[in-house]
Amino acid sequence: MIDVFIALLLAHVVADFIAQPDAMIRRKTEPAIFVLHIMVVFGLSWGALGGAWQLASMIAAAHLMIDAIKTWALPDTWRDSLPAFLGDQAAHILTLAAAAILMPETMQTGYWADYVADLRSPVILVSGAIVSIWTGGFAVGLLMKPYTDQFAADEAGPTAEGLDNAGRMIGKLERGLIFLFLCVGEATATGFLIAAKSVLRFDTASKGQKAGEYVIIGTLASFGWGLATGYATLSLLEIAAASP
Repeated sequence: MIDVFIALLLAHVVADFIAQPDAMIRRKTEPAIFVLHIMVVFGLSWGALGGAWQLASMIAAAHLMIDAIKTWALPDTWRDSLPAFLGDQAAHILTLAAAAILMPETMQTGYWADYVADLRSPVILVSGAIVSIWTGGFAVGLLMKPYTDQFAADEAGPTAEGLDNAGRMIGKLERGLIFLFLCVGEATATGFLIAAKSVLRFDTASKGQKAGEYVIIGTLASFGWGLATGYATLSLLEIAAASP
């Protein structure tokens, strides 16, 4: 059962966060783009499961229904909010867990049947890294959106100067480092990372109360996500190691 779940988890995070660029997300209300995304979900699920097209079809159908609700049923003010994003992802994860419970033997008959035990840890680590780095970017971005909008017309705001998308890249790097530190058993190193970022961001934070609060909220959210996903990955590795 755990093997089916982690295989589907990898397919899901790749489909939603690696194989779905920003341009595709912005055009998701277009039927052709929406169908293309569902086809990607099916293809990745089919490949991750080792050719089990029946279960891959069920996952794609469930993904279609969940995404359709978020895309067309939710009000515009809710669609691009953090609660909607987290609810959408929770619904997807529940469908993956349900699929693993209903069809736990799927991986034993697929292309990967002889390699399942060897692939467990790499699949979990790759999935955890994607959730930490890329999914975290979406979540933190949605959390910060109301604050970012306040600075949109403020030339003295923290987003007025600097490289394009530099903040997003900094967030990915810090969450990636946190994930790496936890995976190699050096959790204390995250403290040095926090201290280093505090020093580097001091000039921005010193521009005023708004700038300081903006930096603190973004930093704490990014670090919190990195720590939570890192420890969740370690827990999933322990569960997989205890499974037969």
